[in-house]
Amino acid sequence: MCGNSASSMVNPVVMPPRGQHTASLIFLHGLGDTGHGWASVLDESRKNADHVKIICPTAPVIPVTLNMIDMPAWFDIASLSFNENQDEAKIKESSKMLNELIDEEEKLGIPSNRIMIGGFSQGGAVALYTALTRNRQLGGLVALSTWLPLHTTFPQAFVGPKRDYPVLQCHGDSDNMVNLQFGAMTSALIKGFCNDYRFKKYDGLGHSSSIQELNDVNEFIAKALPGNSSKN
Repeated sequence: MCGNSASSMVNPVVMPPRGQHTASLIFLHGLGDTGHGWASVLDESRKNADHVKIICPTAPVIPVTLNMIDMPAWFDIASLSFNENQDEAKIKESSKMLNELIDEEEKLGIPSNRIMIGGFSQGGAVALYTALTRNRQLGGLVALSTWLPLHTTFPQAFVGPKRDYPVLQCHGDSDNMVNLQFGAMTSALIKGFCNDYRFKKYDGLGHSSSIQELNDVNEFIAKALPGNSSKN
């Protein structure tokens, strides 16, 4: 892997639709993971979404200061405070990559309002930043166990009018990696940018997902990207 862009990255893991392709979900994994983990989870748990293509890219391997090793990461993290030494360059590079993946789906005939983006933890951070800094209509945004990076640049960094597409943010109250307070602070900031926004908290959930959360995500996807829409 020689760079963090759609043109130079390893091919994303793709779970093709089980029916006619009329919508797409691009979902970014968390620190140290690959696209394979979430692609299989989302594919196995999806309901009423046979028309949705699932795309899960894998981040490049880079040095991660927090863990003192090289691993798949969308950007470097110095500490769990998420305030000091934010890796602005890599955050913006990863956001550019996500926008390029959206562009690729549009070239295949899927309009942007039928393309949902999302991610878990660090991947969710990139998805949030991307949604708020480029004014484009999307099919929805799902952000799990995450936070808004470069938060001090907002609201100035926000581009365009309030987002009309649905946004779902989920967080466990026992998360010891991305503390619930960061999720709550992110919620307080971004809900002012969104007309259709929901924050869901899960009792006893750590820095992971759960059956209940996945059920809620699948319900969200099915409602935001209904199967009776055509590509045109």
